[in-house]
Amino acid sequence: MTAPQTADMAMLERAMGEVFSPYVQQLGLRLVAATPGEVTLELPVVPLHVHAGGVLCGQSMMAAADSAMVLAVMSKLGAFRPMTTVQLQTSFLKPIAGNAGTARVVATVLRLGKNLAFGEIRILAPNGDLAAHATTTYALL
Repeated sequence: MTAPQTADMAMLERAMGEVFSPYVQQLGLRLVAATPGEVTLELPVVPLHVHAGGVLCGQSMMAAADSAMVLAVMSKLGAFRPMTTVQLQTSFLKPIAGNAGTARVVATVLRLGKNLAFGEIRILAPNGDLAAHATTTYALL
């Protein structure tokens, strides 16, 4: 059995600063791991992302999920290619407390075609529980 191939982490980290909007950069996402077609990010649970109910807000989780999938597609392609989100469906399964520390965002490319990419994202609470699950479709431009 061969070890999983790693993706170009430097390219992905550069993309986070060059491709992502300033709004997304404010999420404070950190690249933890990448293989072709799968990326893991950390999302810090900080006051900026916590709503009045005292939990990590869904908007921050969805932005992190969308961003992670862009990186996962890039890791599969080996470079940035313009793309746009066609569909992002998210189910919020369990709240993440506003003092939880760091959530983990794992994006996996399920299928990469010539014009469309399909993926799945899992957002894990610091204790490893599944907090949110998303599926995505991207149009490759």
